[in-house]
Amino acid sequence: MHLLVVEDDARLGRLLKRLLEGDRHLVELAPNGTDALDVVSMAGLDAIVLDIGLPDISGLEVARRLRDDGNQIPILMLTARDAIDDRVRGLDSGADDYVVKPFAYEELAARLRALDRRRRDGNGRRGVVLRNGPISLDEVHRSVKVADRSVELSPREFSLLECFLRHPGQVLSRQQLLDHAWPYGDFLTENSVDTYVHYLRDKLGKLAAARILTVRGVGYRMAEA
Repeated sequence: MHLLVVEDDARLGRLLKRLLEGDRHLVELAPNGTDALDVVSMAGLDAIVLDIGLPDISGLEVARRLRDDGNQIPILMLTARDAIDDRVRGLDSGADDYVVKPFAYEELAARLRALDRRRRDGNGRRGVVLRNGPISLDEVHRSVKVADRSVELSPREFSLLECFLRHPGQVLSRQQLLDHAWPYGDFLTENSVDTYVHYLRDKLGKLAAARILTVRGVGYRMAEA
């Protein structure tokens, strides 16, 4: 998943980024609500972990603005406020779930997986394992197999493959792939996509790699499942 963590505690933000990236998620960090709204407008995100107590505009206001704009990205509120009224206000502002600090990382990770399942179920894509030919990607365990062979991918390679598997048959431009698999603010050329697609194909092996098709002058396409 491509996640945005909005947290003004720099130490906690870095810790969450490290743990989530260890689970092969791609993670953006924003220290305040204004930056968070900017990132949401530019990056191809799958979910937001949103603190309520931010130094400029509150997380509640960030959620309200996103929902008022019609943005239905899943939002997990993360806050030290544990009163019932606070939880109700968070959910009423547009949050999909709520975790109170201090928290266990395993619970946070599980709630994010549940949000992603609900999001994909709403789009008619059920289950947590994406398949195409010999390739299978388990979104819960963040693992990839080609036939029965386990394949170790970097977070960016994993995000690229996940994007391909979610859009079989669709031509994806290099810019679309950059938006999904690279952090917002990384000033990279579209040639970086070609390099990482090469890495991905090499790790998948010849048979599986052949399913990632080059569309000259545009980008890439995953063969129909």
